[in-house]
Amino acid sequence: MTARFAGKIAVVTGGAAGLGRAIALAFAREGADLILVDINEQGLSDTAAEIRALGVNAETYRVDLSVEAEIKALGADILSKHDSVDVLVNNAGLAYNDIARGFADLSMERWLYFFAINSVSPVILALALRPALAKAKGVIINQSSMAANQPATAYGITKATLNSMTYALANQLGGDGIRANSVEPGIMETTASHDALGEDKMVALRSTQLMANEGGTADDIANLHVFLASPEGRFINNEVISCDGGNRMRGWRY
Repeated sequence: MTARFAGKIAVVTGGAAGLGRAIALAFAREGADLILVDINEQGLSDTAAEIRALGVNAETYRVDLSVEAEIKALGADILSKHDSVDVLVNNAGLAYNDIARGFADLSMERWLYFFAINSVSPVILALALRPALAKAKGVIINQSSMAANQPATAYGITKATLNSMTYALANQLGGDGIRANSVEPGIMETTASHDALGEDKMVALRSTQLMANEGGTADDIANLHVFLASPEGRFINNEVISCDGGNRMRGWRY
């Protein structure tokens, strides 16, 4: 623990489990106080307990990120308590089930729901927190996916849109000293991936990586987030950065 984020505040959406929990814990180990956002109250409580055990503070908010009013209320409440926010990690999103299969039968209602959570809510939250991010000269990190590069599903399309939103945020907020970048994970060794794909599919996908004998972990993604938000990453802006073991199938999604 180097305490690079001692006295700083990081907001992490989707912090109840998986990559979001790993990212939140990585910032906590560096001394940051965390503001956790998710729809899963029990998961939020569990993550917060792990963070507090590291000797830093954790606040939790149950928010439905498909509802604009809830996002704006979240932003207003955070601003009422904190005049600066150093890091916003927009990690929450939908990744499995109908969003990740063929989209020929998707209704407009489902499309708009997917876009609301995966593409638009990060922008609404970033703008809601703009004054606090500007005061801290903070950074926004959007969790994208390798599926954004050659999207063949609604999931990939929403993540490609999120990358475009990242570029727009970097340009719109750059005058405030706020940076914005996207991270594109590949197939990671998480419970969610194993549950959704099964071991045979996981083995097949590992074989598409240049690092075929190694599986990516949640910590690989968390460490990249910490680096991008740290002083060492201060001049990286308006970028989409892959972390996928050199995957040859960057657009894949089952």
